[in-house]
Amino acid sequence: MDNVLRYKNFIATVKYSAEDEAFIGRIEGINSVVSFEGQSVEELKSAFHDAVESYLDFCKRKGITDYKKSYTGKFNVRINSDTHRRASITAKLHGKTLNSFVKEAIERYIEG
Repeated sequence: MDNVLRYKNFIATVKYSAEDEAFIGRIEGINSVVSFEGQSVEELKSAFHDAVESYLDFCKRKGITDYKKSYTGKFNVRINSDTHRRASITAKLHGKTLNSFVKEAIERYIEG
């Protein structure tokens, strides 16, 4: 099941809250916390679209032109020791550092 919604170059992750009997969504990759909810899929999608439009209006009113979250380019990856060993060996066999090997693998996966 795909728990991601897309609208106007925004994505949102979705979870179901049994306690609230509702779907709860959150827009990802922005510098603010924007959430929304709905009790049906259609309500959720509509609330997501409304949340995006409201956020864009807010940014326009505040003069915010770059609303995308900034990233440092650094992160830790936790994998099991055997995968770490195999990746390190494979990188060496290809004349690469482990960092460049992982970077290339991620770029290939993203591109498709």
